[in-house]
Amino acid sequence: MEQVLGDRKSVAILVGPALIVYSLVMLVPVFWSLGYTLFEGNAVTGFRYVGFANFADLIGDSKVHDALWFTIRYALVITVGQVLLGYGLALLYVFVLRRYSSLVRTLVFFPIVLPTVAVALLFQQLFAVAPQNGVVNSLINVFGADSIDWFGDGGTAFIVIAIMDIWRSMGFYGVLLYAGLVEIPEDVLESARIDGSGGWRMLRHIVLPLSLPVLVSAIIFSINGTLKVFDSILALTNGGPGTSTSPLTIYMFQTSFTYGEYGYGSSVALLLTIICLMVTVVIFRASRRDLTKG
Repeated sequence: MEQVLGDRKSVAILVGPALIVYSLVMLVPVFWSLGYTLFEGNAVTGFRYVGFANFADLIGDSKVHDALWFTIRYALVITVGQVLLGYGLALLYVFVLRRYSSLVRTLVFFPIVLPTVAVALLFQQLFAVAPQNGVVNSLINVFGADSIDWFGDGGTAFIVIAIMDIWRSMGFYGVLLYAGLVEIPEDVLESARIDGSGGWRMLRHIVLPLSLPVLVSAIIFSINGTLKVFDSILALTNGGPGTSTSPLTIYMFQTSFTYGEYGYGSSVALLLTIICLMVTVVIFRASRRDLTKG
């Protein structure tokens, strides 16, 4: 292996094709999109150089402000839900359902492999109010309350989106965090039990600190995914009612491909990329500081 890695020609032959494909598929579109931010128009009407005018418009665009606020709110709620429930499931797998954990992990993980559109259609039917009540409104009627138009108001639509995306992804984060929990040495846990540590004390002082690296990875993975959410909301509400559930990704998509403003859409994409990078750096540095103190 050392001889192969020491041979520059061999390294070039092995790495070169993958690097070329990666550059064509990933890097070229990124730089192409960055170039679009300095122009307005599209391939049909033509492009016109406007410099940094797109970024100036971005600052004063109320639709961008609304989409950004929804994106941040969605990312916080879904990340907390996914990671907390995933961590709870992981603890359940390791400390409670030892014998049956494989079966339960498979069942809970299953929603993540379902097509996004299929899951969205399922939740549309579950929360439907017309032409006939779905399961949720039927249960509400049983208790004497009126049916709720879940998709007719931005607040209730957000609740449905949150329930759907947390339910769909918590199994994945349960498995991800389970992989970190099983790496905790059994002798450390046994020593804590002998010393009389109860469940909560053991969780707080042993399990949580030792699983912090994988927990941080799960948080970064989740918050980056939720900041870039697109398909699930597009399939469930299409950003409605109105634009009350439109994240930056849907606004970027509509700006670029519905209204043909490639430059402005690319500026929105750049804003989202910067936010993702900043959040990742902040979380990583904060966690590294905690690990250093620990």
